[in-house]
Amino acid sequence: MTDLLNGPDPLAFEPTSLQLFRFSAATWNPHLIHYDSGYAETEGYPDVLVQSHLHGCFLVEVVRRWIDGRGELRHFSWRNRHFAVPGDVLTCTGRIVETDGDLITLELEERNQEDQVCATGSAVVAMTSSGEEPS
Repeated sequence: MTDLLNGPDPLAFEPTSLQLFRFSAATWNPHLIHYDSGYAETEGYPDVLVQSHLHGCFLVEVVRRWIDGRGELRHFSWRNRHFAVPGDVLTCTGRIVETDGDLITLELEERNQEDQVCATGSAVVAMTSSGEEPS
């Protein structure tokens, strides 16, 4: 069980080309930059790019694992800051910045293995003490 008082434990993701292709298919994203490395190179990138929404999914996952059924995500937002490519190790972290009753506000961040910030975000979670639905 995670420690609610200290916020989420860091969670690392290492996206693959196959994952990016599948995510593009599942989200109906036809942009070549996410699955054609030759095209990505013509745009000046070293490889295909992690989709902006996948960065958001990684940040949501760190929150989801932290609340572990003990609450409900009420608000989430994120902003992409730097691109990522397959093989990058993207570590997502969160810290509590405010509490108000059963509401906890988290500041989120995703950094690559070179310590570059790839995405920032925030989340508001309504916590419960016994697993019942928050009010």
